[in-house]
Amino acid sequence: MAFPAFFDTCALYGSTLNDVFLWLAHRGAFRPLWSVGVMNELDRNLRAHGVEVALVEKRLSTMGRAFPDALVSGYDDLIDGMTCDPKDRHILAAAVRANAEVLVTFNMTDFPPESVTLFDIEVVHPDEFLLDQLDLYPGVTLSVLEHLVATYESPPLTMDELLQSLAQAGVPKFAQDVYRFL
Repeated sequence: MAFPAFFDTCALYGSTLNDVFLWLAHRGAFRPLWSVGVMNELDRNLRAHGVEVALVEKRLSTMGRAFPDALVSGYDDLIDGMTCDPKDRHILAAAVRANAEVLVTFNMTDFPPESVTLFDIEVVHPDEFLLDQLDLYPGVTLSVLEHLVATYESPPLTMDELLQSLAQAGVPKFAQDVYRFL
């Protein structure tokens, strides 16, 4: 069974990066996890930044249909016991409840080591997470990127443009490292 990876809202926010994560999960590289709180926050943030309501609803419902077992619940009783940044305690509580091995987030400072050590969860930046996927599953990772290049139509993207977009989305080391496999 694929290892469980919990995603913070910030890691799922960018559509291209989100596509890479979810297609990797679809191909069996890991089991994605998120919570109602993460999905509500994603909904609010996308709408607040001008994404059309219909597109937000489509994205969230597609994620739910594609990964019906990704939604973590029953973690509210753990929130008060978390010692990470108060605004992110719901995220860590959900990751703990789900027995996640990693918590993927851009907000590394919000989850200091002392807040996660007891729970045996590693906090991982999306760039490092994708570098690990590339090292563990180079064929799967390249196939996902090739799939995205082949299916993106509005606008169409070349592999170079996709990698540049990913670098700008916060995963520059991953984007650069992909070139050694091309």
